[in-house]
Amino acid sequence: MRLRNRFIRTTALASAAALVLTACGDNGADEEGPDATVEDTETDDPAEDEEAAQPGFDTCEDDPNNCNAGPVEQGGEIAFIVDQSPDSWFSYSLEGGSVYTLQALHGIYPWTGQYEPDQETYAYNMDFLAAEPELLSEGDGDEPFTYQFEIRDEAEWDDGTPITARDFEVSWKMATSEEQGHCVGCSPRATQGYDEIESIEGDDDGKTVTVTLQEGESDPEWFALFSAHSIGGGVMPAHIAEEQGFDIDDPEQLGEYFQYLNETMPEFSGGPLMIAEGDLDNQIIKEPNPNWYGEEVPLDTIILRYITDEDAFVPALSNNEVQGGSPAAFNSDVLQGLEQLPNVDVNIQPGPSWSHLDVNTENEQLADVELRRAIFTAIDVDDIGQRTYGESFPDWTRRLNHIFGEDSEFFEDFITPSDQGSGDVDQAMQILEDAGYEMDGDTLTLDGEQVGPFRLRGGDTEAVNIATQLIQSYLGDIGVEVNLEVTDDLGETLSTQDFDLMVFGWSGSPFFVSSPAQFWQSESGSNFGGYANDEVDELVGQIPQQASLDEAADLANEATELVVDDAYVLPLLETPVYLFVTESYANVRDNAATSLRGHYNIQEWGLAAQE
Repeated sequence: MRLRNRFIRTTALASAAALVLTACGDNGADEEGPDATVEDTETDDPAEDEEAAQPGFDTCEDDPNNCNAGPVEQGGEIAFIVDQSPDSWFSYSLEGGSVYTLQALHGIYPWTGQYEPDQETYAYNMDFLAAEPELLSEGDGDEPFTYQFEIRDEAEWDDGTPITARDFEVSWKMATSEEQGHCVGCSPRATQGYDEIESIEGDDDGKTVTVTLQEGESDPEWFALFSAHSIGGGVMPAHIAEEQGFDIDDPEQLGEYFQYLNETMPEFSGGPLMIAEGDLDNQIIKEPNPNWYGEEVPLDTIILRYITDEDAFVPALSNNEVQGGSPAAFNSDVLQGLEQLPNVDVNIQPGPSWSHLDVNTENEQLADVELRRAIFTAIDVDDIGQRTYGESFPDWTRRLNHIFGEDSEFFEDFITPSDQGSGDVDQAMQILEDAGYEMDGDTLTLDGEQVGPFRLRGGDTEAVNIATQLIQSYLGDIGVEVNLEVTDDLGETLSTQDFDLMVFGWSGSPFFVSSPAQFWQSESGSNFGGYANDEVDELVGQIPQQASLDEAADLANEATELVVDDAYVLPLLETPVYLFVTESYANVRDNAATSLRGHYNIQEWGLAAQE
């Protein structure tokens, strides 16, 4: 067994866009983003690609885009662990907005592009597109901001229906807020980038897709709105709505189609794979789309097996019930078990997720910002990091900005100066005393009434369990009683605001423009704690309208500073991740640029060719 520890920081451009939930814890001055390369990563010489390929994870640090690459045989199957099951079939929705839904559906919807594992190379999907997307107008003068996609003539859904601008149009409208008038009953988890669109029109039999934004609007990350990083992970089918009797030009019927997609396993495909059978509790079986118009898919069968018990990973691998996995949660005991297995490769690296503690500001007591500041100050994040990852991943990193990681050129540390996460109990008690709180024995009170007890919730993973137990202890030091409750339905718990305090994670991509609005805009479906600040609303609304990423980042940081002052979300840790796979497979590798992780190139997985 070869274990590759990647103890370096990844070169992410920013934190995330169209962010999705994880148990642990999309959208520049120019079209490429800062220090990014937008390109088709295939060379013209297949022999050159094969010569550069190196099987195994030994080259992941130096060549993340090609590690474990190699020629594969045609045929075979793989069973791949997913550590939690999805809550719905549609990643647009609040309950479907998790990494697990995106992973379940990847390969079904056609996507326009995605970041490669080096987090710098943005590769357009030239199986789907006939040409690289083109920015037609930057919104200067009288011309609105306009861009264009050109779809390959061969691109069609599995039933032979051509993929056209109509599919882009329905995807856009289902992602908009109800105030836009396109959909009644749609409940998208993020509308930034979609609400700003004025129209989507098709020419050349719908194969040329022109996207025009509303007057005065712009989008510095325009090329990624229908990418694998978007809230849907690609483009949704319009013709399925019509087959089911929904008129997608009728806002109420489009809302019904939204709910249909949320509740119904997709039996269609416009990508390389189809779902042959499956459910949301046990497993999903994918097979090649027989009408796929791109490169041939090597494997005959890909089984996504939902195994939520982390202790079962190693036995399942030992018994050949599964052959790999890229869990969202990090578990040091599992890693130790994997290390003892022969013929298994493991790669550890910083991941796309970061964990945080959120507050339900609509709780009457937690509505007090001074109480929230004291709670955040009493929590010792460095202690949480050391106890959670110190032995297995010594290079763990504390998160110090809600939007930008430390490697980003836009990073500013707003957390350290605030003392939040410092574990300074004396400072926390001083905040409380100044605000009129008193101790009655070991219990914190206000006006004679006990503060709390509060329900602290999180998923049932090693990292979350350690964090919540420690937080319970820290808050006990300031007289606040905390009761721990595990949730097995993260999306439902958050969307119904069924918590007082909550530990969970965000996972996303290198994009950042839409993230602040998704986090903090008062009407955002992903603002689970009900945070409301008019100044923050104004700032996050201005971010996508900036002409450059520098200007957008300045506003994002300004909003972040306000949120820190309001003590709404306490960033905890950047979550390391690991991927494991038996040595018999090639082209299976991790991608920390996306919540898809190892699934990002699922259509390329295969049994390594025998010499």
